[in-house]
Amino acid sequence: MSTDFALIAEHDVEYWAEVADVVIVGLGVAGACAALEARAAGAGVRVLERASGGGGTTALAAGHLYFGAGTPVQQAVGVEDSVEAMFAYLMANTPQPEQDKIRLYCEQSLAQFAWLEAQGIPFERSYYRGKHVVQPGTECLIESGNEKVWPYREQARPAARGHKVAREGEMGGALLMEKLIGQVVASGAQLVCDAAVKNLVVDAAGRVVGVRYRRFDEVVHVRARKGVVLAAGGFTMNEAMLKEHCPTLADPRVYKLGNPNDDGAGILMGLAAGGQALHMDGCLVTSPIYPDEKLIKGILVNAEGQRFVAEDSYHARSTAFMLRQPQQRVYLIVDRECHGKPEMMNQQLIDAWDSVAEMESALQLPDGALQATVAEYNRHAERGEDPVFHKRDGWLQPLVHPPYGAFECSLGKSGYVGFTLGGLRVSIDGEVLGKDGHRVAGLYAAGACASNIAQDGTGYSSGTCIGESTFFGRRAGLAAAQA
Repeated sequence: MSTDFALIAEHDVEYWAEVADVVIVGLGVAGACAALEARAAGAGVRVLERASGGGGTTALAAGHLYFGAGTPVQQAVGVEDSVEAMFAYLMANTPQPEQDKIRLYCEQSLAQFAWLEAQGIPFERSYYRGKHVVQPGTECLIESGNEKVWPYREQARPAARGHKVAREGEMGGALLMEKLIGQVVASGAQLVCDAAVKNLVVDAAGRVVGVRYRRFDEVVHVRARKGVVLAAGGFTMNEAMLKEHCPTLADPRVYKLGNPNDDGAGILMGLAAGGQALHMDGCLVTSPIYPDEKLIKGILVNAEGQRFVAEDSYHARSTAFMLRQPQQRVYLIVDRECHGKPEMMNQQLIDAWDSVAEMESALQLPDGALQATVAEYNRHAERGEDPVFHKRDGWLQPLVHPPYGAFECSLGKSGYVGFTLGGLRVSIDGEVLGKDGHRVAGLYAAGACASNIAQDGTGYSSGTCIGESTFFGRRAGLAAAQA
């Protein structure tokens, strides 16, 4: 571990230039929510933000939050949902689920949504029913995960749960942060920008009692009477950490989604204090084949001419399986009836052919492999079936109308983007925990530098990261304030 993040002993601090009950490192969505909850509990709060303004990576996002159990939006548009259905789905698609966290997140989903609206964050009572990555307008509700994809649709009643902040396109996250930061300022929390925190201060018993930050040429020590909350983002922009923990994202052919300060500083500080990191190999990498949603009626094949995933899977899930294929070589095969233009990653049409055999030869696939794959797919699709991958009937359509086209979806020849999901091990109240489960006294974490619900791309639902950051950010802020 880098010595840049080494602990500082309290007796080595000459003087405390600043003092607060709760010190929060980072003013992204988790930090903002932690600050608001700590202030509501009566704590004095100082927020230290490394950038020249708050917002973090959430301000760059479309602004989806994953809520359910019958939100006002779901009710307004006629989507039935329940705590149990939401809980069953999240338990099913999380590799190593922490049941207490998922249960509470689902049980408090309605209250969390109401709290966000009370902060002035707008959500339309509207439903975008098409298959899309980001609603093009201000529509709120969207199917943002694999709720209708096998096997999850058999494990939990499906419901749309992605709620986007009411701003067009991919600007919802910016509006979310604008509203939250406004509330933080109004709450009386003290904000310090351009403040780079790298070191925690601990007393003789090992309790975290403050931080040291650098602001331009000034070094400042801040005492935290009650606790420090790390909300400094993930490690998407730290190449060394990616190579060690998450080689999928370390690949230069994958574009990193984040801001320059997503460099793992919060995680490294937590580790230095005795915390443990979980799911550090977890990431979301995506290369959506839709919209155009007609393309979902095509088939994805690998270098052996074989299918490997249900094409109606949410884009993060299908991409996770794309990355597991030989040479990460993938093609999307369509016919005249389901041809369209991929809008998100602009996958290029390689060519069109009059027969599957000609396409197979041109793509240099094994003799007869693609022909057999298409023939088998067509045979079952004619009956509305997909016995191997269980694509839904609405997306099943025999590929029998030439010409046949192939889109290049291989890594390095198509756009792939991603971000990290791993972070510090924390309790349900955001307390940083060590390998043996012990609590690191005085230290809390939330947001992208903590591990809560989102763990990998195969079951990821868009909105989980921001949604859990708002919820567990509040809990961390409250726990610190009440320490």
